[in-house]
Amino acid sequence: MNVSEAVASRCSIRDFLPTPVTGATIRQVLAAASRSPSGGNVQPWHIDVIAGSKLDELKALMRQRVLAIAAGGDAEERDYDIYPKDLPTPYRDYRFKLGEDMYALVGTGRDDKAGRLRWFARNWEAFGAPMLLLCSVDRRMGKPQWSDLGMFLQTVMLLLREQGLDSCAQESWSVYPRTVGSFIGLPPERMIFAGMAVGYRNTEHAVNSLHSDRAPLETFARFHGI
Repeated sequence: MNVSEAVASRCSIRDFLPTPVTGATIRQVLAAASRSPSGGNVQPWHIDVIAGSKLDELKALMRQRVLAIAAGGDAEERDYDIYPKDLPTPYRDYRFKLGEDMYALVGTGRDDKAGRLRWFARNWEAFGAPMLLLCSVDRRMGKPQWSDLGMFLQTVMLLLREQGLDSCAQESWSVYPRTVGSFIGLPPERMIFAGMAVGYRNTEHAVNSLHSDRAPLETFARFHGI
């Protein structure tokens, strides 16, 4: 698989087969991804890999936590907002359409609030993936280092495609920083940035046929002197 094929075939998979991912494979991918760009070679990424019985334990813990908050329990204080509070057009429109396209595929209408909440709760099941990566970063790092995290995670996702694996990047894990951080023994100077479900896509689930729209080149690129 060349890079263009990896980019084109990478998408957010939201239903995985139970087929395990080997430790040797993820070690190889993460080691190779360490060559990702990093300003000043700071290398701000920290990765926790969770699989097997430990992942089962985390999923059970998250089910309890999600249910507790749904029943009126206190939400956890977030370290950052996943989206701006007043997301303007066209960004808001892109996000809205993606959600509607996804819920249409899984047969959950706009009036089915309970169904949508149940589907959204699958984030903390890692969509059934047999492996979860959790990316954390030192709280003293700034926006330039956060961009390094994105480049590292993108490199991981492309290298996973080279191995025939799929993924779903999940900022949803940052919604429960206290619970998740305690589970992995995160030191206080670090915060959860995002998770990533890793495994093999279930080709028979309708949600995995979702391919989000992308804006045409002329809407986001300007060319000067060329």
